[in-house]
Amino acid sequence: MKERKLNLMFYFFIALTFAFINISCSDDKEDPVTPPTISESEELVKYLEGSDGGYINNAIPAIISASTVNTDILAGTDITIIDVRGANDFAAGHIPGAVNVEIKDIVTYYKNNNLSSKAKVIITCYTGQSAGLAVAALRLSKFSNVYSLKWGMCSWAYPTSWNNAKTYGQTNPITKQTTANAKNPAGNLPTLSTGKNTGAEIFESRLTTVLNEGYSVIGITRETIFANLSNYYIINYWPVAEYDQGHIEGAIQYTPKNDLKLANYLKTLPINKTIVVYCYTGQTSAQIASFLRILGYDAKSLQFGANRLFYDTMPGSKWDEATECMNYPVVQ
Repeated sequence: MKERKLNLMFYFFIALTFAFINISCSDDKEDPVTPPTISESEELVKYLEGSDGGYINNAIPAIISASTVNTDILAGTDITIIDVRGANDFAAGHIPGAVNVEIKDIVTYYKNNNLSSKAKVIITCYTGQSAGLAVAALRLSKFSNVYSLKWGMCSWAYPTSWNNAKTYGQTNPITKQTTANAKNPAGNLPTLSTGKNTGAEIFESRLTTVLNEGYSVIGITRETIFANLSNYYIINYWPVAEYDQGHIEGAIQYTPKNDLKLANYLKTLPINKTIVVYCYTGQTSAQIASFLRILGYDAKSLQFGANRLFYDTMPGSKWDEATECMNYPVVQ
């Protein structure tokens, strides 16, 4: 009997020891580490702005004239000209030496052909506006030798599109508002869900999406926005002094290369309303709208800018066939 009690006490002691060991070990285990939650949009903006504000706040719009490009061609400068127009229009007539590339493939083509080694890479389109998407994509990708051909192929040999825009702006001028409209209070950046963690990775994901969408979702006509101006948050991308001369009713002034910084007024842009950016010609605004779409905003660019709104009384760059269309040769 005494031996049985001793056995029971022995087994009880062994069980108690194991229990103590298990509890001690479980206490030593670290809690699972939860990855920190990041704001993808914040990471993306910081990556694109870098330490100096980035392309949008420094070098935009990176536009080059037809006469400069022609001089480079005649001088034998090591340049590449990329034409992003449709294949049929390209075949009908293009700048000598140009290659035809779809906008969605522009970054891949640039990298695969080592175009960073070129003195200049010029992107041309019909009017200088859809090329803005391609230039923004490459410039935001840190390629600094890329330029958009001012006025597009209208400045080289085919002026019809810009002539039509000018005529419409002359014969159908809008009624301008001369009082200022306030910016929104600062809010939030758009919510992005790429699943990436670094600014560079998030940018690559967003860039692919925006390039695949193409320019057709960026450009918007005067007729569309004036059908109901209240549907849009309209950005006037001019200096204050020019904004004060007259602008689209309800438009809000944002100073170029300053106000769309994260530390300034970027967060005043709405995330629940379509943004329309306009400039003088639609060429700069196309690049701004492309940038904003990469950030996740529903942003669009007013086609032909103020030239098609109130040509005769507008400030800034104005199309004039006599001085802007060079009538240089094209090849088929």
